[in-house]
Amino acid sequence: MRLQGKCALITGAARGIGFDFARAYIAEGATVTLSDVNAAALQRAVAELGPQARAQVIDVTDQASINAGFAAAIADMGRLDILINNAALFDAAPVVEITRASYDTLFAVNVAGTLFCLQAAARHMIAQGSGKIINMASQAGRRGEGLVAVYCASKAAVISLTQSAGLDLIKHGINVNAIAPGVVDGAHWDGVDAKFAHYEHRPPGEKKRLVGAAVPSGRMATPQDLTGMAIFLATPEADYIVAQCYGVDGGNWMA
Repeated sequence: MRLQGKCALITGAARGIGFDFARAYIAEGATVTLSDVNAAALQRAVAELGPQARAQVIDVTDQASINAGFAAAIADMGRLDILINNAALFDAAPVVEITRASYDTLFAVNVAGTLFCLQAAARHMIAQGSGKIINMASQAGRRGEGLVAVYCASKAAVISLTQSAGLDLIKHGINVNAIAPGVVDGAHWDGVDAKFAHYEHRPPGEKKRLVGAAVPSGRMATPQDLTGMAIFLATPEADYIVAQCYGVDGGNWMA
């Protein structure tokens, strides 16, 4: 019960990593607002998690939706102690085939969505004098990958935003940090595998198998492998941790 009495909002939480974060936070005593653009999936997720879970439809690419969604969530819970910026999209293509539409979409969700949700949370947290903000980066933000230029750049931007926001907001008692997962198994990686299968002329599933085997820990992560860090960064034990990005990747990247 390390988060007893805390109120959290998690974006992109209708499924996958965000959903598992919500479940872990609730198990630690928090009240959690799950947000997503998929209203039906959001309602199913909240129904599964029980009375400590709330639903709030937020489109992180729409400023009006962010403003209204955060205001409604905070009014419902009474305060906001923790934000996890988890909403993100992936795409892949050789550099010469990258489209402006793909670039605009990924940066709108992964970078602008992170920034303006962070901003909405910070405005409230400044007024209460405390808060924890956790941004979801990626090992892809630590290095380039030939077919993943835009996604890598967007996650590098998340790491940079974490550093700048962390330095700016700590004077208000707000800790901003990030988690950089490696390769995480689930529906998301099925889509990633399909992209690599197309561009690298591989059979479906082969890229996923090879990537998992290459992790020093011997397997891909599960969403549950990330929850410990997400809990820790939200607790008072992390009060002196500011503007850092933690790799939770089975040893894929040594920072």
